[in-house]
Amino acid sequence: MATKSLKDISLDGLWKNNPALVQLLGLCPLLAVTGSVVNALGLGLATMMVLVGSNLSVSLIRNHVSDAVRLPAFVMIIASFVTVAELTMQAFTYELYEVLGIFIPLIVTNCAILGRADAFASKNPILPSVVDGVMMAIGFTVVLVLLGALREVLGQGQIFGNMELLFGPSAADWKIVLVESYPDFLFAILPPGAFVGMGLLIALKNLIDDRIDKAAAAKAAPVEAGSKRVRVTGKIS
Repeated sequence: MATKSLKDISLDGLWKNNPALVQLLGLCPLLAVTGSVVNALGLGLATMMVLVGSNLSVSLIRNHVSDAVRLPAFVMIIASFVTVAELTMQAFTYELYEVLGIFIPLIVTNCAILGRADAFASKNPILPSVVDGVMMAIGFTVVLVLLGALREVLGQGQIFGNMELLFGPSAADWKIVLVESYPDFLFAILPPGAFVGMGLLIALKNLIDDRIDKAAAAKAAPVEAGSKRVRVTGKIS
C-alpha cells in the first residue's frame, strides 16, 4: 500500500474524507451536544485528545499485536484516553463536563476514532498516524463548531454564550448578542434543528465540491481540445 503524503492526509481529514461530512461517523454526539459553540468546542477538544492519543498508541504497537486481539486492544487504548479526557474535564471544566454528560464517556464508541485506529494507524508509522489523528479531529471539531454556531444563532439570537465554562471567567464577556429580546427558536435548539443544520452543511460541501470539479474540468478542456487540433493538423500536412 502506497504511503500517503502528509499533505494528502491533511486534506483527507479536513475536507475530502471529513469524518462528519463525508464518512458520516460520530453523528450521535455531534447532533446531540451542538446546541452552542462552547458545547461543540468542548466535545471537539475531548475527541481530539482521544483520537490523537489512540492513533499514536496504535501505531506504536501495530507490529506487536496479533489479529486475534487487535480490536479489543484498540478499544482498551481508546477507553484509556477517554478516561484521561473525562478526568481532565472534571478537574478543569467541571460545569461543562456536567453539561456534556454521558457523551464524554461515549467517545469510546465513536466510530470515527476506532475506524482511524483500524484503517490507518494500525498500518502506518507514527508521524503519519499522528497527523491523521490531528487533521481528522480538526475536521470533526470544525463541523461541530459550525453546527453549534448555526444552532446558537438561530435558536438564541446570540453566539459564544457561556464560553467561561471552557475558558474560565475571563471569557464571560465573549458573548455576542445579535438580536436583542430574541424569542428562542426551539426548532433550532432541539434535535430536529441539528438534523436540518447538518443536512445544510453536507449540502454546502457537496455544492463546493461540484463547483471545484466543474472548474477543473473546464480548465482541462481547452488543453485537450488544443492537443487534438495539433494532432489533426499534423496528420493533414
